[in-house]
Amino acid sequence: MHAPVVVLKDSTKRESGSKVHHGNIRAAKAVAEVIRTTLGPRSMLKMLLDAAGGIVVTNDGNAILRELDLAHPAAKSMIELSRTQDEEVGDGTTSVIVLAGEMLHVAEEFIDKSFHPTVICRAYTKALEDALAVIDKIAMTIDVKDRATMLGLVKSCIGTKFTSQFGDLIADLAIEATSMVGVDLGQGLREVDIKKYIKVEKVPGGQLEDSQVLKGVMFNKDVVAPGKMRRKIVNPRIILLDSPLEYKKGENQTNAEIMKDEDWEVLLKMEEEYVQNLCAQLLIHKPDVVITEKGLSDLACHYLSKAGVTAIRRVRKTDNNRIAKACGAVIANRPEELQESDVGTGAGLFEVKKIGDEFFAFIVECKDPKACTVLLRGPSKDLLNEVERNLQDAMCVARNIIKNPKLVPGGGGTELTVSATLKQKSASIEGIEKWPYEAAALAFEAIPRTLAQNCGVNVIRTMTALRGKHANGENAWTGIDGNTGEISDMKDKKIWDSYSVKAQTFKTAIEAACMLLRIDDIVSGMKKKQAPGAQGPSKPTVEQADDADNEQMIPE
Repeated sequence: MHAPVVVLKDSTKRESGSKVHHGNIRAAKAVAEVIRTTLGPRSMLKMLLDAAGGIVVTNDGNAILRELDLAHPAAKSMIELSRTQDEEVGDGTTSVIVLAGEMLHVAEEFIDKSFHPTVICRAYTKALEDALAVIDKIAMTIDVKDRATMLGLVKSCIGTKFTSQFGDLIADLAIEATSMVGVDLGQGLREVDIKKYIKVEKVPGGQLEDSQVLKGVMFNKDVVAPGKMRRKIVNPRIILLDSPLEYKKGENQTNAEIMKDEDWEVLLKMEEEYVQNLCAQLLIHKPDVVITEKGLSDLACHYLSKAGVTAIRRVRKTDNNRIAKACGAVIANRPEELQESDVGTGAGLFEVKKIGDEFFAFIVECKDPKACTVLLRGPSKDLLNEVERNLQDAMCVARNIIKNPKLVPGGGGTELTVSATLKQKSASIEGIEKWPYEAAALAFEAIPRTLAQNCGVNVIRTMTALRGKHANGENAWTGIDGNTGEISDMKDKKIWDSYSVKAQTFKTAIEAACMLLRIDDIVSGMKKKQAPGAQGPSKPTVEQADDADNEQMIPE
């Protein structure tokens, strides 16, 4: 029995060794260069044309990279970093790419000197452990209930964004929304699910200052029968359903044969009675508003409006969940299973209002809402999209602080402290790993250096002065004021970063750099594009020859 052998045909592209390392490093550096200018408060915006011909104007690292169309696999994995960072902590999407690019850049000279990638990775992993120990030491804990501190923190984290010109507005909205949906799990733990329970509704028109956090939810629906149903109800009793209020139609294989005219009438009467029965089961609980995710027939609409009940149909599942959380209702699967406790009585006002051309239903003034809607107003769609991206970042920052109330210095202060401490530690490292470890320490300076570049100050002079202040490791809170480029104390300027964002940035950047350095072979298993009409083999170019009769079989 022969062992299976991988046979590479001539058409297979294959690169290996240092050529691959250099290619990967170049690709990663190119991605980092694209978004390097979007770091810090003095950052530039990028204008992107998407596939559909629309434009996106933003300086959000993740939003920019999402739109890039790249062919190089290493560059694609760099983009993945930014996405991971965004999903995990929602901030630091630009920093993570800049840092990973720099880590790979400083590794290049060691690859040239024939250092083994494993040695470099070992040194990097050690540097990461030491870096996390440093930020643990310099982090300071804050009180989450202190609104002014929270506001300052969220503002400093999104001070680099486009909306920072509107003052406290976005930070205020973010803190209010996040603290509203926080759920105490006991033992000092809090769950804050901002994706599920905070909906951002963008309505063009009005001023950005008109934006607000609603103590409840709004959704884009009107009542079923506008003329007959009330559009404003104070202290409504709300019933939520995810079943249809209409006659159950059989599937397409149902066949009914009717012999006499009377039978047809009997059939209609049965339908009517069924719908009437459904509505009667709802009306026992004296609801003011009935909201269903499915359909609602004209007949049901007639019975409900006759009883003075307002109905809304075909509401999204996610919206229905938010309504349930806001007004304390339970979504019922069948009308007959409804209980008094399932009726939502927590809302203070139900109202349908017309904003612009569309009708929106509001369930607001809730007593203890665990879900909310942020209503954003503004002059144009593009502006609102950017405001929404900034708001998401701000809400993530607020969530991180609520979960882990620790702060580290912003303005490159953390990176400089880590860099100075690692440089001192490198003296005690023996063997060949000493140099890559030192290089990793230098790579951390990429963040403050980029901040200085974007401010337009003399980079060499600023960096030298900063290194001098951090050399003894005492001035951990000294960094660059991103607006002016001056060296200042981050505590005085209130320029802070969240501990969890910083820790995640370091972890993601260094681990990704190690992963890319470990790649020594790129094999493309894609077949070449054939001329139209040409008949060619449909096999992939890298095949496993495991058939004994295969003519390409190579004996052991």
